[in-house]
Amino acid sequence: MHHGDALGHSEIFLDFQERLSRVAPVERPVLLIGERGTGKELAAHRLHYLSERWDGPFITLNCSTLAPALIEAELFGHEKGAFTGAEKRRIGRFEAAHGGTLFLDEIGTIPLTVQEKILRVVEYGSFERVGSSQLSEVDVRIVGATNANLPDMARRGEFKPDLLDRLCFEVLFVPPLRHRGEDIVLLASHFAARMALELGREDVTFSSSALRAFKSYPWPGNVRELKNVVERAVYSAEESVVDEIIFDPFISPYEPARISGEGDGGSSRTGPSIETVAETRGFKEKIKAYELELLTRALNQSRHNGKKAARLLQLSYDQFRGLLKKYRHEIETLIEDGTM
Repeated sequence: MHHGDALGHSEIFLDFQERLSRVAPVERPVLLIGERGTGKELAAHRLHYLSERWDGPFITLNCSTLAPALIEAELFGHEKGAFTGAEKRRIGRFEAAHGGTLFLDEIGTIPLTVQEKILRVVEYGSFERVGSSQLSEVDVRIVGATNANLPDMARRGEFKPDLLDRLCFEVLFVPPLRHRGEDIVLLASHFAARMALELGREDVTFSSSALRAFKSYPWPGNVRELKNVVERAVYSAEESVVDEIIFDPFISPYEPARISGEGDGGSSRTGPSIETVAETRGFKEKIKAYELELLTRALNQSRHNGKKAARLLQLSYDQFRGLLKKYRHEIETLIEDGTM
């Protein structure tokens, strides 16, 4: 994600940014807790550039991408001949971050033996390269990030309590996108405009049904997922108004059409009951209720993806749009009532 992706005007987002700005100038470690895709690295960048270290290096390491045996050498460097393949001296991330900030993503995956050396750096500002007995001194501010429960890990002996005590001067919880409802359309418009520019197209807008789909979706992948969904929608759209939103690109178009939400992970909120309507209404009303139930089930199961909903109903896309137009008022009422 780019720095410009840290957009928002919701109260929860602005409160987070205020807390981040308050701690940025304070020369202490900070822990960022948040789900995947919430923008923890963006927050770490902002911490760095709002601090007195803004003109120093900002060094990152995703600790989950390295084998446990390699993390120590990556963080602290090594001497020539320290292990097989160490053909020359190499400085680590701590030395590279001297005078600046070291961002340790997925900090909960660091082995206990390496945590002990990090604790020494935090307390004394010194460490030894792998294969050396000589102390090296550094001035580094540590910002850690994780989605793990570090206090629980400490109680289970998986994270050093002493290190956790040193790192938690301030703990900031990055808000998930589902709690930033006011920001979803703002971010979607931002990503759409950027994608349209990249494709050399005119600015695009979203239909009202697309905006409703954005607002009702839970966004388990947060801002990163929103960015992917929007870019895919803009890329796929043939017109300037984006109507089709594909939340799950892995749904095969060749799967048998199934409308029922039972047993397939679909929503069970499907609209009015056919049996109840049949006892009290005439033939036309029964047909209307049946069509509306099929339509709402298909929309719920496809997460408001028009083309997938059409395939589920075994209709052409034009036929589906005609049906959607026919029952637009009823569907909008169901959404407002929270039934759909």
